[in-house]
Amino acid sequence: MSLPMQVLITGGTGTLGRQIAKCALDEGHKVRCMVRTPRKASFLQEWGCEITQGDLLKPEDLDYSLEGVDAVIDAATTRPDDPQSVYETDWQGKLNLFQACERLNVKRVVFISLLAAERYRDVPLMDIKYCTEHLLKDSSLDYTILQGAAFMQGVIGQFAIPVLDSQTVWISGSPTEIAYMNTQDMSRFAVSALNKPQTIRKSFPVVGPKPWKADEVVKLCERFSGKSAKVLRVSPFLIKVAQALVSFFEPTVNVAERLAFAEVTGGGASLNASMEDTYALFDLDPSTTTTMESYIKEYYDVILKRLREMEADLDKEEKKKLPF
Repeated sequence: MSLPMQVLITGGTGTLGRQIAKCALDEGHKVRCMVRTPRKASFLQEWGCEITQGDLLKPEDLDYSLEGVDAVIDAATTRPDDPQSVYETDWQGKLNLFQACERLNVKRVVFISLLAAERYRDVPLMDIKYCTEHLLKDSSLDYTILQGAAFMQGVIGQFAIPVLDSQTVWISGSPTEIAYMNTQDMSRFAVSALNKPQTIRKSFPVVGPKPWKADEVVKLCERFSGKSAKVLRVSPFLIKVAQALVSFFEPTVNVAERLAFAEVTGGGASLNASMEDTYALFDLDPSTTTTMESYIKEYYDVILKRLREMEADLDKEEKKKLPF
């Protein structure tokens, strides 16, 4: 049985952060989420979270948010629509957060990082994850670093929806095998770490059951949607050209940084790792982890059911207009 804590979650309105908040509540912890826009976090309040308004780029906001906190789970990261560079929003934000933790003696920290960040130092987001890991290692904090690969939720926008809508699926570079994980499963590791002293000041890979190539994911989408995919393969050279062009203009720096990430997803090197030791130390059952097959199938089952219901409702409305 885990001991209840007062936990501060950063990035609580994000795809992963909200799952961590829900999981922490389910485990009996008191959860506080620091958010920039409280009106976007009303669902967190409905779940039972305490909301504080704050920005990681404003150190003065952190003192109040960290008051009375036993542990921090950091799931904050730059949003795609953020106009600022990830070096400003992510790196400076991490510096402010962890310096405040040391200053206020909030020792327990769980940080969500990325697998193989050291191999991609020229990719801004990976470089920031790598540097943040070393920032924690040089600190006095009782950290646990969870190194993920990619989340299954991202597969929906990249593959599942385009296949269903008969839109083009873009695949870049050489196929990279990625061990996608459901954010709900990642959240179980993040919350479990809080009461696992054996994970303190250590790093762990946290990835899905098996690695998938883009072509394999597309075939899954075709299988469960009943649609044929339109696939367009993009040369890594063209992506490099696009990155170079947009980097000339300061307002598009965020776009250039995101294009740089294609080196990771289309570079050909597998993003996968053994999870045997991680499951054992976190005392979690691997058989309960979501598989890609079940995730994609459940998504299409729900969507296709809704589409059929909508069509049935439309038919009823049309029949009402008939004169007989």
